[in-house]
Amino acid sequence: MPDANPPMTPARPPLLSLAEVAALARRAHAGQTDKAGRPYAEHLAAVAAGVRERGGSDEQIAAAWLHDAVEDEALSQEWLAGAALSEATKAMVLAVTKRAGEPVEEYTARILATPGALLIKESDLAHNADPARLAVLDAPTRERLTAKYAQVRALLGLT
Repeated sequence: MPDANPPMTPARPPLLSLAEVAALARRAHAGQTDKAGRPYAEHLAAVAAGVRERGGSDEQIAAAWLHDAVEDEALSQEWLAGAALSEATKAMVLAVTKRAGEPVEEYTARILATPGALLIKESDLAHNADPARLAVLDAPTRERLTAKYAQVRALLGLT
């Protein structure tokens, strides 16, 4: 006779909604500014919007909101591991997280090897290389970043 009380498996908490991820990312990066002195959350919102406009999934949009959180130490890798996010979202966040001393070739190879991550990086690069954003930087910084973004785009096969 079957067991009348089968063992209970622990219920997984529901995944964070996109609105919750956006709010979390904004809180995590509160007080941070980009190279032009703008609130960092504007960059996150632009990258997430770019992913959405490019047809990205909710998992990719969530990863876009969090794409710099671990790298900037706004959230820890341990937090990410336990977060109520899909494994795909977590993998994409880690894929686009630069590691100290990591060659750009290894970084871009990891992005290419992780399903969904390329779209996030494409949107990130598009916003970072926006001429209006670059125009407010000093010439040496603008030239350095333009060359850096072009190299990453080339390694990722983005034209």
